[in-house]
Amino acid sequence: MRGPLTALDIAAELKITKEGVRLQLVKFLEEGLIEVEKESKGVGRPQKFYSISNLGNTKFPDTHAELTVKLLSIIRESMGEEALQTVIGLNEAAGKKRYHEEIDPLADLESKIQGLVAIRSREGYMAEYTKDEPGYLLIENHCPICAAATICQGFCASELQIFRSVLGDSVSIDRTDHIIAGARRCAYKISAL
Repeated sequence: MRGPLTALDIAAELKITKEGVRLQLVKFLEEGLIEVEKESKGVGRPQKFYSISNLGNTKFPDTHAELTVKLLSIIRESMGEEALQTVIGLNEAAGKKRYHEEIDPLADLESKIQGLVAIRSREGYMAEYTKDEPGYLLIENHCPICAAATICQGFCASELQIFRSVLGDSVSIDRTDHIIAGARRCAYKISAL
């Protein structure tokens, strides 16, 4: 959820010794679950930054990716693109209804974003948010529908429409990072208009 980290950063995050972290990192590297990049920062040895690999990402929920991809392909091939868009639209409508039921009673923008983070985390997106001067950054560190979104970008557009609906017309939401485009996460800049 934090992106590439050094062994020292990981030890601090997990509240264990650096040596304990190194033992796990060696094991995870051997298994191909993580990757390491070296970065020079002035004098001395380059720092090693560890991040999750594609194989490591497969250890997280993927919402039955293979079946989802097959079903989407069948819909597209047998009934056409219009039928696929109908399915996406119906899914979006159901999502809006569900999200609105939980988020509408919340009073202010930050509470609504907290509600959105809670929903998205339950759905497997490993969501979090940060607050800064111009607004908020909603971060999704995992995409349980990545396989489906890769073959049909309509799902990503639909999710953005759901966010805009539940957070309201007085808010601007822009995607700044997109897993499908090669980023390590999806991120959305949210600010009041």
